[in-house]
Amino acid sequence: MPVCTNRGCGQDYDPNNNKGDSCTYHPGAPVFHEGLKSWSCCKDVNKPVLDFDEFMKIPGCTNGPHSDAAPKTDTAKPSSGGANLKMTETQAGGKETYSTTLAPQQIALSSVAPAPVAPEPEQEEEDDLNAPVAPDTNCKRIGCKTVFESDEVNRRGDGPGATCTYHPKAPIFHEGSKGYLCCKRRVLEFDEFLKIEGCKTGRHLFVPKTKDTSAEQFTECRVDHYQTPADVHVSVFAKQADKERSIVKIEENFIHLDLYLPASKRFRKSIELFGPVDPSASSFKYYGTKIEVSLKKADARSWPVLEKSTRDLSNINITFGVGGRTGTIGAKEIILDDQSKVKAAPLPPKA
Repeated sequence: MPVCTNRGCGQDYDPNNNKGDSCTYHPGAPVFHEGLKSWSCCKDVNKPVLDFDEFMKIPGCTNGPHSDAAPKTDTAKPSSGGANLKMTETQAGGKETYSTTLAPQQIALSSVAPAPVAPEPEQEEEDDLNAPVAPDTNCKRIGCKTVFESDEVNRRGDGPGATCTYHPKAPIFHEGSKGYLCCKRRVLEFDEFLKIEGCKTGRHLFVPKTKDTSAEQFTECRVDHYQTPADVHVSVFAKQADKERSIVKIEENFIHLDLYLPASKRFRKSIELFGPVDPSASSFKYYGTKIEVSLKKADARSWPVLEKSTRDLSNINITFGVGGRTGTIGAKEIILDDQSKVKAAPLPPKA
């Protein structure tokens, strides 16, 4: 049976039973802008997301019949600045849109890096040859499109079916160029990016080996933050944290982090917060490269630091403007607690 090429579908379909509403797809094109990812046809309905895996899961916004022809792309809706976004690579109002002849399910990408930062060395996963593989299972390595047939064809020997050609590192989109961290080739067109062949050969990965947690190692993760008058946003840069096992607990004056990372590593830290927060109104969310914690302040004071300190911070005032790691955004004037207001008040004139 033919495969539907409508974006967001990618399913096999029967041409003899192809109804007018059989397919749910995106008539528009992907929009990547400052790390956010959305579809031009429904960005007002389906909000932009940061993680590429979440972008791939955005449901289609239009119903119609399946098709195996090259998809036609609707003209993008005007942006807030009044510029029309075309469906070939272009820039309008700072946004980049791309067209592709492949459905999103056919893009074998696991994550997207926002900038060309040298990644930490990682040990590649290995296939567990003792574990059974279900038929039609896709190889999990980036760039490999092999579908499992049998152990004899895909897991044993050195035949063409057992050879995996893939990218060992993540894709990178930076200032219009697209490529992979593991190889030097960079392209501008999104369609050409999808055609970049793997730069390494090895064995397929159908069932990753179970990691041995007996040799668990504790490690450090960078913690960054910024604030608004009402909230403090904390970024914990813990790449590929296991959200099924990891724990993030928010209390009135503490954040407790216990994160399980790849290669049997673990990050554990309790942060005593500078000020109180409302745990019931606070939240956290896992992404591929970090964990975002949103803390609702219990009062409107400005936090000079994230973690409470025993040092005297009376001379430190942080305004709500952009200013580095402890800088904040969202207001035009300093917001102080009552004690700081007294210290900042001008002295009365001498008699």
